[in-house]
Amino acid sequence: MTGILGVIVALSGAALIIAGYAVGFHRARAAADLSALSGAAAFQDGREACAQASQTARQNGARMDHCDVVGDTIDFVVTVRVSVIARTRIPHLPRTVAAQAHAGPVR
Repeated sequence: MTGILGVIVALSGAALIIAGYAVGFHRARAAADLSALSGAAAFQDGREACAQASQTARQNGARMDHCDVVGDTIDFVVTVRVSVIARTRIPHLPRTVAAQAHAGPVR
């Protein structure tokens, strides 16, 4: 009986760790999408795309790791990579979850 309870506790702990990373990934993906979109909108308005993307990432609880704008004012793509802190306290596991998104002009 004790062995079964030990297995249940271990599996529950593993499920909580996986859920924490899944939530972190979804937060990172949402922040990357919003940052890329806001950067593309800013670039289309003649403003600095990466500065706007960085601000949007911060407002969504993420840190912008990389930003790149390719193209001209007519046809362009803004690529943003952001990271979010994973809510886990287990040693030797990654502390951040990253996501990347691309956005361009609306046609």
